[in-house]
Amino acid sequence: MDWQALRLSRGNQFKGTPRLVCGPELRTRQTAELFGSASEIVDALKDCDFGRWGGERIGDLQKNASEALQHWLGDPASAPHGGESLVQLGERVGAWLTTLQSTPGHIVAITHPFVIRAALTQVLQGASSGLIDVEPLSAVELRFHGRWRLRLPGTGPEDLL
Repeated sequence: MDWQALRLSRGNQFKGTPRLVCGPELRTRQTAELFGSASEIVDALKDCDFGRWGGERIGDLQKNASEALQHWLGDPASAPHGGESLVQLGERVGAWLTTLQSTPGHIVAITHPFVIRAALTQVLQGASSGLIDVEPLSAVELRFHGRWRLRLPGTGPEDLL
């Protein structure tokens, strides 16, 4: 992948210079470097704490902890892995979004799929986060003008060829 081209294409979609924030993990800090050298680490953007399941593959959990996994997927307030529940993750991300409501300018946040799902769930007021797929290097735009709005940027006609 041409990282410089990605950096340039992502960097040109905002008027002015956006504030760049990222989660504290090495992978988010490295990704943030693609967008600029001055990123601010925001703990609220850290990945969901999966407790004992951290680093496990979903297929392994389906084999070895099937009942606990199904409970976790069916009850967002549960945390059978001993980490953070999806409700707790949503509250953390929601509190961070609240701090942004009076912040002027654009903010580019580099974070994890679970955190992005939690932000979208907050903005969409309760839609099931399990129904949202977030691919690597996805761009999701959230705007606040009295209320949060999800904006899915399109491509220009030149990109459709």
